[in-house]
Amino acid sequence: MRPPEDWRRARVTLGLTIVTAVAWVILNIVPVNGGTLNGAAALWGGFIPARIEASPPGFAPIWLTPLTATLVHANLVHLAFNLIIFAFCGRPTENVLGPVALAILYVVGAYAAAAAHYVLAPHDITPMIGASGAVAAVIGAYSMLFGRNKVKVSNPRLALLLNALWLMAAWVILQLIVGLTFASAGIQVAIAAHVGGFLVGVALAYPLLLLKYRKA
Repeated sequence: MRPPEDWRRARVTLGLTIVTAVAWVILNIVPVNGGTLNGAAALWGGFIPARIEASPPGFAPIWLTPLTATLVHANLVHLAFNLIIFAFCGRPTENVLGPVALAILYVVGAYAAAAAHYVLAPHDITPMIGASGAVAAVIGAYSMLFGRNKVKVSNPRLALLLNALWLMAAWVILQLIVGLTFASAGIQVAIAAHVGGFLVGVALAYPLLLLKYRKA
């Protein structure tokens, strides 16, 4: 399947991109205690696994933080990397699945990323921030919709399953390499969140596609 090139049918992708970029600008121009609001926003709205057991007052509700965390980024490079990939994969994915499905992918991906991060580090007190997990879900769906099957079999369902397994394995290995590379430089990357988001995108791609055409 060739990705369609039409921004008019990708308004959710465009809207999320603009909102995320505007949020970063606002958080980085508002001064707070000699710094910017971005650092305070990371503590207030970032996903902190340890807060599930004990959530202190003065922070965003823990159930909402998987979403608020998508609006906070460490720096401009972090923001740009996420938004460029999201725009590249989100536009064709939304063109095919529709705006509602794209929104579902993004939101469910954010929560799946938080859940995966919690499972790996339930007592972590470091805020997980960034839209990477939600974007990973869109990447997973994009890979299923537009990727080529690497294993040739006659049974279409088996071919779909093998393609999904191949994509999952490739993504997990890539994330492990990225995590080890950044860890050597003292930079923390929420690898489990990226994997969790991606797997949800792979799992939801065809159910959302079938749902769209059943309603047509």
